[in-house]
Amino acid sequence: MAIEEVRTLEYISSQDSIIHNLEGRVKLVAILLIILFTVFSDRLIVPIVLECFLLIVMFLAELSFKDSFKRVLLLLPFGGFVIAFQPFIHPGNIIWQGPYSWLFITDTGLNWTVLLFARLIVCLTAIVILSSTSPMQEVVQSFRKLGMPRDLAMILTIMVRFLFIFVDELRDIRQSMTSRNFDPFNKDIPYKWRVKQVGYSIAMMFLKAYEKGETIYLSMASRCFSDNSNLYHAKTIIGKHEYIFLAAIIGIIIVLELIVLFYSNHLGYFGISLSL
Repeated sequence: MAIEEVRTLEYISSQDSIIHNLEGRVKLVAILLIILFTVFSDRLIVPIVLECFLLIVMFLAELSFKDSFKRVLLLLPFGGFVIAFQPFIHPGNIIWQGPYSWLFITDTGLNWTVLLFARLIVCLTAIVILSSTSPMQEVVQSFRKLGMPRDLAMILTIMVRFLFIFVDELRDIRQSMTSRNFDPFNKDIPYKWRVKQVGYSIAMMFLKAYEKGETIYLSMASRCFSDNSNLYHAKTIIGKHEYIFLAAIIGIIIVLELIVLFYSNHLGYFGISLSL
């Protein structure tokens, strides 16, 4: 993700909409429910319905569908790379034979690929919606309120604060390089010299991060911070909108489970089990 997009995403997550104004814990629990139910279901109807629901949530949050799916596509290769091999490595009825005896696609592998891809799309869409409607600090506070271990919560809190400091420092270095007409992708400059300058910049980032860490530690120590210090988090109230949102998700999950149990035979390919 580009440097500018980090602040852009934080700006988008601080907007005002029905979904943005929901309490952080409710959004976090809702996204986890959707992801868990999608991952443990082996019927294609489940990720399709939940993806449609997430698109409605995206519309209510007034998010750009184009920008949101760009972020989904940026994350897709991390899981899509593994999914791409699934049709070729599982036994079953051969539906396509390649020029080599070991190169073939089976129906079992193809069904498993379709199910994994549908799961991945739903999970990535849910994560993009959460990151686009909840500032990073709100997500960390929500984890803390839900009982995250104290040490891990502290690490996440400091990490979020350091992230924007890191972005600012990196932006300053890039501006300094640009003001001196240095472009690391300029092929007119010798490759070895470009690599050396980029290496100097990376080393400078490590030194600045170490210096900033020491400064923050001394600041915390001067304020008598210790392992027993209480972490502050803003008090928020779970209102009727939050209950309605959670009830809608739980209702969809229950209806989908009933459909799978009693009407899967009427759904054709979308209702059969695609698991291995």
